Order: sequence, then structure tokens, then C-alpha cells
Amino acid sequence: MTRYLYLARHGEATPNGHALTDDGRRQAALLGARLREVPFAAIHHGPLPRTTQTARLIGEHLPGVPLRACEAAGDYIPYVPREEELAPQYADRLLGFLAQFPADERERGPVLAAEAVRSFTGPVTEGTRHELVVTHNFLIGWLVRAALDAPEWRWLGINQCNAALTVIRYAPDRPSSVLVFNDMRHLPAALRWTGFPPELRE
Repeated sequence: MTRYLYLARHGEATPNGHALTDDGRRQAALLGARLREVPFAAIHHGPLPRTTQTARLIGEHLPGVPLRACEAAGDYIPYVPREEELAPQYADRLLGFLAQFPADERERGPVLAAEAVRSFTGPVTEGTRHELVVTHNFLIGWLVRAALDAPEWRWLGINQCNAALTVIRYAPDRPSSVLVFNDMRHLPAALRWTGFPPELRE
């Protein structure tokens, strides 16, 4: 009754986010090759072009695995903290970052985040299930935070590189476990660390 949730951020995208770059397509194909032996039940992906393209490229290495687009795997703000939840030394910076996003996105995001938790996490009713979610940085941070029972605001600062892999295990009668986080070993050095701001790169 164990669920293994594989989380992957989309490959590197063009500046407007409408397509993958050549490097992004290579990243997605290499991730697909790494995952080809996993018995996935499904590949879920967000509706935006960069996640759709990434999922399709991964899926080429996983014949027979259905691709399922859903809003819950999309790009949104999962939670906006109150100022008093944050330490004073970085509250202004984090709240200023979130304020740049449209109000409707900040309001709808928590609804989608709750749906993602319902759809993608927790043990299953029978057997063992492997699922891949091709998504965006924010949702991966939110699901990792939830798996660790960290405070809700703590999704901020949990960053994932393009086409990196995170795996979470949900088993009955035990806490959820983050087995792998931001793993890029399937990528050559030149394709690693994309999607991170320069100050956070290795």
C-alpha cells in the first residue's frame, strides 16, 4: 500500500516560458532514460507548455504510461504566509517576492495546493504505486515541506533544478520519507543547476 511519488521540475525553458530550450529537451530526455525501468502508473503534468513538453519527452522512454494534464500540477503560489510567521530578518524580502504575483494567483494557489496533496500524496489502498508529477519549483517545495511536516511557509527556499528528481515515499503506519531530493546525476555537468539563481548554484 506504499506510494512512491517522483517529482520533476520541467526542463529549462525559453525566457517567455512557452517552450523548452535545446538544453531543456536534452534534460527531459535524459530524465526519461533514467526512469525507464520504473513501473509508473501515470505521468501527471501541469498544463503549461514547458511541463507538457517535458512530460511528453519523458514519456517517450516510458511506453504505455498515460500522460495526464491537471491544474493541481501547475505553476502557482501554494501558500502566502503572514508576516508574523516569518523571522524579522527576512520577512520583508519573502513577502516582497510574493507580492509581485497577481492577487488571483495568490488566492487560487492554496486551493490547487490542497488538491495536489489529496491527489498525489499518502499511501494507496492496495499494492505499490509509482507516480511521476512533472511540475514547477513551487509545488515541489510545497510537497517536500508537507512530507517533512514543516511549517506551511517553509515551501519558500526549497528549490529544485530543471529536470532534477525528488522522490517521496508514503507508507502506512510510518511518516512520509524524502528518499531523494534535487538529484541531477542523470545530467552531465553542463546541464546541471539550471533554474537556480546564480547565488544558489553550486
